[in-house]
Amino acid sequence: MGTIDVPLEFYLDDAEAAQVVGLVRELGAAGAEPADATFYDRSWRHALRLPERLRLFLAGFRRGEAAAACLVHGLPTDDAVLGPTPRHWDTPAGDRATLGHELFLGLCGLVLGEPFGWATLQSGRIVQNILPIVGDERRQNGYGSRALLEFHTEDGFHPQRCDYLLLLGLRNPDAVPTIVSSVRDVKLDPEDRAVLGQPRFLIFPDDEHVRQLQARDPDHPALRRARQLLEAPDPVPVLFGDPADPYLRLDRPFMRCVGDDPVAERALDTLMAELERVQQDVVVRPGSLLVVDNYRAVHGRRSFDVRYDGTDRWLKKLTASRDLRRGLSSGRVLA
Repeated sequence: MGTIDVPLEFYLDDAEAAQVVGLVRELGAAGAEPADATFYDRSWRHALRLPERLRLFLAGFRRGEAAAACLVHGLPTDDAVLGPTPRHWDTPAGDRATLGHELFLGLCGLVLGEPFGWATLQSGRIVQNILPIVGDERRQNGYGSRALLEFHTEDGFHPQRCDYLLLLGLRNPDAVPTIVSSVRDVKLDPEDRAVLGQPRFLIFPDDEHVRQLQARDPDHPALRRARQLLEAPDPVPVLFGDPADPYLRLDRPFMRCVGDDPVAERALDTLMAELERVQQDVVVRPGSLLVVDNYRAVHGRRSFDVRYDGTDRWLKKLTASRDLRRGLSSGRVLA
């Protein structure tokens, strides 16, 4: 295990937790729907009503980039009130059991940036369900379980990928860890850094960005865009930005080098080995929020056994961008 520079941790005290509960109850009673893109355009000002210490913590994480991830603890969560873990991400639209959690997640996303969703994922929902799905056990996606979810940048194939990935724990009885590695902790020689900083790599869309729309809305224009990225991705570097303190993008199961390039392959393998060396397990427990800097860190998930009896791991996911005008297609949904 490495000496990763995460996580920074924040704990809501009792008064702050009560303040959050009161805020989300008020918004929920007024009909707020955080899965809907319009909520964020109408309700951004309510993020200012989150506890001041929490806002300052998240803003400091965003501005300072001192860590690759952070954790917020203390959101009240009642397992009995939640009801069983759904069997699929496509839960009924009228389900209100997790509304307060979704509102908290959305408001935290607004402190960090601009929440958005993908037209290709979960019907464009801004807040998404991460849970095991029958038949996906071995897939490289958020619905898998028995396969290790390998290190990746969230939506690393896309030029408008998120700056921040937010995962809020609802249920995790088996303490299934999310794995996080910071690019700042890896040790690479100058030659490998130079190769990884050159556009010698191709990153393809993961299966979900094609599979869901293909099954549900095969004529959607976003599916055509996903297929274009699948058939002809632009060569990109893996490391970019300041050479002394770089950002990264990768998704090893869905990438390859441009042409026959053993030098680039070796450099990428070296980076992956380093990311594994410095990895840290982070258990997202009920009522805890994990925020991953999608430019500083890669993440994955350990394999686990599933029961499909309503007690399996269940997270809520949201992605946020520092600048939503890049690539915006309609509302807060990117194609």
